[in-house]
Amino acid sequence: MSKLVLIMDVSLDGLVARPGQSGAGGWGVPPEDPALKARKLDWLREAGLHLMGRVTYEEMAGFWPGSDDEYAAPMNAIPKVVFSRTLTKADWPQSTIASGDLADEISALKHQPGQDLIAWGGAAFAQSLSRLRLVDEYRLVGSARGAGGRAPAVRRARRALRTGPRRGPGLCRRLGGSCLPPGGRGEQFRLIRAAPLTD
Repeated sequence: MSKLVLIMDVSLDGLVARPGQSGAGGWGVPPEDPALKARKLDWLREAGLHLMGRVTYEEMAGFWPGSDDEYAAPMNAIPKVVFSRTLTKADWPQSTIASGDLADEISALKHQPGQDLIAWGGAAFAQSLSRLRLVDEYRLVGSARGAGGRAPAVRRARRALRTGPRRGPGLCRRLGGSCLPPGGRGEQFRLIRAAPLTD
């Protein structure tokens, strides 16, 4: 059975990066460390499907087809499933709309042969996946600064993320996962691989 992996960029206070802010791609995060980008590219190469909600899908569909970034090739080539009850067409090549019950749709995808399913938040989509216990592994890329917004990526993770970048091992224990070393730019990023969160 395939594994569902949720990948999100989050701030120190557990908020998702917001479009229109400073940083690479305008996503509200500083430019990526090269070692971090290489690891994320490896994750993409392990993926068999991209999963996302409507808002994230529309943002990515408007950006990746015309991008020359290293991420563009796997983002465009790997099949995508967008979960929406309102979307009537998906023009990004290799895209399929899933409009049924989220848990049932994910279960069916997990039972298909293939590689990992990579889910991209959207805070609302990430919260829905977490609430329904559909995520098998969390890969949260944390910026060492607060965003000060109102959209926590995964509500149960927000308190743990407040542990701070200099207390990464404790943070990882609270999330039930293991830490990867921070990027080469001091404490700017810390990667967390976590088992599904529980109450």
